[in-house]
Amino acid sequence: MTTARERLGLLIGALIAILAFVTVATITPRLADQPSELARAGLAPRDADTQPGLDANEEQEEQAESVRERTEAWEAARRAGTAGQTKPKSYLTGAAAPAATGWLGEIPIDTMVDDWEPAIAADPNSSYVYLLTTRYGTAKPCPGNCPSPWIALTISADNGATWGAVRPLCACKGGGQFDPIIEVVPDTGEVYSLFMIGFNVWFVKSADHGATWSAPVKTWGNVSWNDKPVIAVSDDGREVYAAFNGPTGGDPWIARSGDAGATWSQVKVIDSRRYVYAFDADVASDGTVYIAESSLEYLNAGNKGPLGPGVEEHLFISRDHGATWIDKIVARGEPGLACVAAGCHPDFYTGHAVVSADDAGALVFLYDAATTFGDKQSIYATRSTDQGRTWSTPIVVSTAGETATTPMVESGAAGDVRIAWAETSGGGNVDAWNTWYRRSANGGSTWSTPVRISDATSGAVYKTAAGYAEVYGDYGEIAITSTGKSIATWGEGITYTGPGGSWVNRER
Repeated sequence: MTTARERLGLLIGALIAILAFVTVATITPRLADQPSELARAGLAPRDADTQPGLDANEEQEEQAESVRERTEAWEAARRAGTAGQTKPKSYLTGAAAPAATGWLGEIPIDTMVDDWEPAIAADPNSSYVYLLTTRYGTAKPCPGNCPSPWIALTISADNGATWGAVRPLCACKGGGQFDPIIEVVPDTGEVYSLFMIGFNVWFVKSADHGATWSAPVKTWGNVSWNDKPVIAVSDDGREVYAAFNGPTGGDPWIARSGDAGATWSQVKVIDSRRYVYAFDADVASDGTVYIAESSLEYLNAGNKGPLGPGVEEHLFISRDHGATWIDKIVARGEPGLACVAAGCHPDFYTGHAVVSADDAGALVFLYDAATTFGDKQSIYATRSTDQGRTWSTPIVVSTAGETATTPMVESGAAGDVRIAWAETSGGGNVDAWNTWYRRSANGGSTWSTPVRISDATSGAVYKTAAGYAEVYGDYGEIAITSTGKSIATWGEGITYTGPGGSWVNRER
């Protein structure tokens, strides 16, 4: 028999459950009613209760351990005299090695720091270029409870020929900062950025070419933790989209703002047993939103332990300004070689997908995958001219016989596409990597001859004539300046734990 207090508690619990159900049904955007397209991809949503769990405390401990390992690696390198780079911060003083044909020559962002995972954006209508990176190995940028690591910002006012002093994007209080991403609003020149403080994604923006920035705005609503954000912005800057992993087995969430980042709503776009990683996004000139993500299946819960077979390359598409979403499987492949560098997780090279729309709305989608589980993986490119409904047969754009990872893509005028990626040298030697570049003038039907744009052969202990020792960061990025030149940035390091640096190269 229940007591009066127990009956009252049950009644209150029931009312709360009903209210929560009604609220969610009222305010949560629904998955698009596209049964034929979804059914063809085999994407009937699964019950969220059957998903593998993910312990947020374990994620936080893992993040803290990674910070500790990188800090210790930097201090050890500094004591040994192997930290830092010596190449100049300007192309104007000349390169230490012959630059790649048509390029100015590779340079580091800073000479005596440990920079990880850079992002870049160029203003299409002015000479400003913006670069962010996660900075280890230096003093905190503000006193007291100030971040370490922190997001470092450097700005070029001459389309990437020279770079200004590095300063914090946000010297805000709190834990370490991670995963920076940055975009320029095409119509206004405003600069939008996402970054993480601990396991939360924040939004900031600047209306004065990065001189000052808004106070950080929360994007995640009631999502308990979030990770690995990407950003997409409409041409006028009113609509902003942030995609990130969520708390239940890496579930994919998309946050949307319709007021230039002032307020945000959130939706989980699918329920899945797979861990889904956001990697790139774009908003076409017609307002269609595209978010490229890769999903992996781990043999243990969350993203712990070895990978199972199969990589799925997703494109989440909204044709109604984020009200509904379609999950389109663009391609499938297999996980490639496991990373065995010091401190590295086995899945580090696997699971990256990028997308870009040109001025005519045509799409190019790149991803890394192997044909055989655990084998060398390649960069594949496929294209669509019907808003992502159908796709061409994927073609390999990286070098046969090498392992390739972290694709980058940016499009300009109709048919104009620029791509870059990291690739091993010498038959898959994972101790020697280089960054390569290609361009298409016909929307990805054919591509130019690959050019090695990691052309510096010295300047850091991890640099040799063969390449750099390890990919340093989950991503790099490529942009197009207002003069039509490609500019790319990526990370290079001694090992996964570093130290390393963020490097940049630009077309002449």
